[in-house]
Amino acid sequence: MKPARLLLSAVSLALFCAVPAAAAPASAEPVVEAEAAARLRALYDAEWKWRQAEYANVHEDGRWVPGEHLQSVTAEAYARRGRYWEKALHELDAIPLAALPNEERINAAVFRTSLQANLDRVRYRTYEAPFNSDTFFWGGLNPRQPYRTEAQYRALLARLRELPRYFDENIANMRAGLARGYSVPRSSVEGRDKTIEPYTVDGPANPFLATFAALPAGIPEANRQALQAEAAQVVRAQVAPAYAKLLKFMREEYLPRTRTSIAARDLPDGPAFYRSQIREFTTLELEPKEIHEQGLEHVERISAEMRAVMARAGFKGSFADFLEFLRTDPQFYARTPRELIAYSAYVAKRADGQLKHVFNTLPRYRFTILPVPDDVAPIYTSGRGGLDSCLMNTYQLPSRPLYNLAALTLHECVPGHSHQAAVALEGPDRPDFRRQTYFSGYGEGWGLYSEWLGTEMGIYETPYEDFGRLTFEMWRAARLVIDTGLHEYGWTRQQAIDYLASHTALAQHDIETEVDRYIAWPGQALAYYLGYLTIRDLRAEAERELGAAFDQRPFHDALLDLGSVPLPVLQEQMRLFIAAQKRKPGAAE
Repeated sequence: MKPARLLLSAVSLALFCAVPAAAAPASAEPVVEAEAAARLRALYDAEWKWRQAEYANVHEDGRWVPGEHLQSVTAEAYARRGRYWEKALHELDAIPLAALPNEERINAAVFRTSLQANLDRVRYRTYEAPFNSDTFFWGGLNPRQPYRTEAQYRALLARLRELPRYFDENIANMRAGLARGYSVPRSSVEGRDKTIEPYTVDGPANPFLATFAALPAGIPEANRQALQAEAAQVVRAQVAPAYAKLLKFMREEYLPRTRTSIAARDLPDGPAFYRSQIREFTTLELEPKEIHEQGLEHVERISAEMRAVMARAGFKGSFADFLEFLRTDPQFYARTPRELIAYSAYVAKRADGQLKHVFNTLPRYRFTILPVPDDVAPIYTSGRGGLDSCLMNTYQLPSRPLYNLAALTLHECVPGHSHQAAVALEGPDRPDFRRQTYFSGYGEGWGLYSEWLGTEMGIYETPYEDFGRLTFEMWRAARLVIDTGLHEYGWTRQQAIDYLASHTALAQHDIETEVDRYIAWPGQALAYYLGYLTIRDLRAEAERELGAAFDQRPFHDALLDLGSVPLPVLQEQMRLFIAAQKRKPGAAE
């Protein structure tokens, strides 16, 4: 595999290159190490508790979860947070990082990268555009799965009572953004107002009331009836009016005034903002030009691999003909949502049977596979995974080819995001902020690597599924070209759509949905392939250094046991792992 040529960020250079990575310098006195570590722990512990209070979260069963309030999102609240994070960065700078033990230096790198990203969001006032093409501040407030306790439902009711205030604060922020030319691009906003409509209903059809209609049987009947009556009153008095007011604002004021340009460079201080987004999502210091050129190189390589698989499938026509065949032949599509979910579940169970060959340690926490909720499915991506569940989009089944589903399930479910999140939850004892900090380069890099692992696990049963895997790899490599094309080089939306359509077997609906996501979320699409290249390069390095002694199980355990870290930290720590493995008897000389 071609080297990724990824650069260490300035932050990580300071943390890892100034001293040997394996440990603090031998000359450092134990008392200095202890004092530096204590100062760092006090700093990140205090910030994390403060941050959870700011976000109105509470600690429950070892996790921070939403409490009885919705966070304040006023400009004043964000300014206060910015001052806190700036002060915390200054205090971090004053700690002698070279004196820290290795684990605390990892903590310091994670903490600094997180602080800097949060501070950049405040500086660029990203809260003035508080949603993108498929993720909204008015969405995600209704639980995907039933809560377990009455107290959790009462906390939900308390949050719903604050919806009018919370929505009003977001509306004020969006008006401020419009006034300075900062908004979500119109092409990525159109039609998203429809996701608000179901919540304006005052009656049983309101999704929140559907949630309370399905209360767990463990809640006593009298309490169930009381909760349902209270929910009906809250929806009538607070929820439905708040959503109706938001819908009116979106349709009459926001949508007509959103910007028609799509490039991040066209925003206020746009070039610097785009680079801050690249840094946040990839945790790397890379210029758009370098990313664009890397993307072009990998698109060319994957194109050759796709044509080889097409020949293996026995197809005699052109590449364009093959894409049309894959997009239109009924054999490749589910007839019902249940069939699609069942296919994904089948792949997940086949993957489960191979995990003993991929890891030494497996998590106990289990996930489920659910359809994407109906209210967002038309504009949602094809799938998304997390600790409790991975979602498969069953909307418009003719746009959901089954030959892509094996790769998608590996990415979103197992050994991808759901598995990865469970390992992090049950991993080594670490500070709370490490357990719940997520970096896209690490997480999405692992997700795409999980798709490639399917080739080692025997998951892809037909040339068509292997082509689906390559389509997904091409999709992510093409993002390097498209994201930089859109936000740095002035590509049009149609130019991006045509580029993705000509290089992948993705359905047209998916292609348009994805391009709208890249337009509305600069930089995020870059994390996948750059993270994947980092992991593939590290594996190649381990195989080269260890020879016949290489075992992917401890390699994967070490990678996931780190938890989510910036990519330069991942590189440094996995090289320490390789060096330690090389010292073991039987390793390659």
